[in-house]
Amino acid sequence: MSTILEQISTCIEFGKINLASPYPPDMKGQEGADELTKKALDEGIDPNDILDNGLIPAMGIVGNKFSRNEIFVPQMLMSAKAMGASMQHLRPYFKSGAAKRKGVFLIGTVAGDLHDIGKNLVAMMVEGGGWEVIDLGVDVSTAKFEESIAQYPGCCVGLSALLTTTMTNMGETVKELKAKYADTQILIGGAPLTDDFCNQIGADFYSPDPQGAVNYLNSLAS
Repeated sequence: MSTILEQISTCIEFGKINLASPYPPDMKGQEGADELTKKALDEGIDPNDILDNGLIPAMGIVGNKFSRNEIFVPQMLMSAKAMGASMQHLRPYFKSGAAKRKGVFLIGTVAGDLHDIGKNLVAMMVEGGGWEVIDLGVDVSTAKFEESIAQYPGCCVGLSALLTTTMTNMGETVKELKAKYADTQILIGGAPLTDDFCNQIGADFYSPDPQGAVNYLNSLAS
């Protein structure tokens, strides 16, 4: 069992999506995360084991490499795509209750902001960390966040903004969400943001990179 899980982990770390994928070049012609995950399930390996011992360690390695500037956004996106290929096979087990997630993470780019690359990276990393991710998209109103929190009690929330002009909207959203859902953990991220801004608007956590968000969420789940 450990061998195939190690193979899945390697595919995710280096972005090998499936057999047809030419990337990375030194793994061309080999099975990828897609085929290996299906094979592991067909062999009777528990989906929780695949997640805990295949996907999560690999995405942790990827996140830490990114934090140390050892890899960059293109490599991280390939790893995230490989992780997504694995998750396509695992999601039915989570939906049926046969496998468990650590919690629910809502994420969206705040009202007035249409940027989504950073948000998408965080969403993929958090899902690879064992969470159910509800991606609300871009230009998300405060009302939409409130409606979603009501739908997923006990969830954590991630807000993204790339523009200095939409940081104001983020502040208003945090203020309104905390007034209505005081115990909800709110994480923020985006290029112009800082720890000081996080404290100023009353959010719970800021990270300059996706792995920081994953680590914080995991600390809440432990």
